[in-house]
Amino acid sequence: MKPILYSYRRCPYAMRARMALKYAGIDVEQREIDFRNKPQSMLLVSPKGTVPVLCVDELVLDQSLDIMHWALGKSDPSSWSGVDEQDAQRWIEKNDGPFKMLLDQYKYPNRFPDLNPEDVLNSAIDLMFDPMENALQSSPYLLGNRLSWVDVAIFPFIRQFAAVNPQQFEALPFPALKKWLKLHLESELFHSVMNKHPTWAE
Repeated sequence: MKPILYSYRRCPYAMRARMALKYAGIDVEQREIDFRNKPQSMLLVSPKGTVPVLCVDELVLDQSLDIMHWALGKSDPSSWSGVDEQDAQRWIEKNDGPFKMLLDQYKYPNRFPDLNPEDVLNSAIDLMFDPMENALQSSPYLLGNRLSWVDVAIFPFIRQFAAVNPQQFEALPFPALKKWLKLHLESELFHSVMNKHPTWAE
């Protein structure tokens, strides 16, 4: 029986999980959910009601990074895992913590009327874009000359930020970051996990 993956096409957490599963060659039954009508079968195994959720036999993984690491533990043909763990953790903590918060503030300004969008953008530049540009000037990927799980884990969030206001993002002085983003956006791996699936019904 195939592992079951509850997913939502545009969710960056689900996106990185799908990319890792695809890369590892793990065939899953993908169940596209409707957030307004979450399937009971998903809520039974993961009451928090967020995606992705991977069910493999008795194992339930409902954190995207856990799914990524589980997949890479099964198969890692290009050695995505071969990076310094402390460096990896620093990038991930920054992305999944304060940068995700800035992304939400930038994407949904109506929810944060007290914040100035320009200030939010400048905070994102200081926190994430400047350090990424510096890292990517000396190598094509964040942790060296080879694609790693860290690039794949962060890419969907940078993609989402850039898509909020493409003209504003394009005007930013970060050529290496834009080249890195374009590389991922045009990759066969990314396109292979972005096919549209009909909403799954119980």
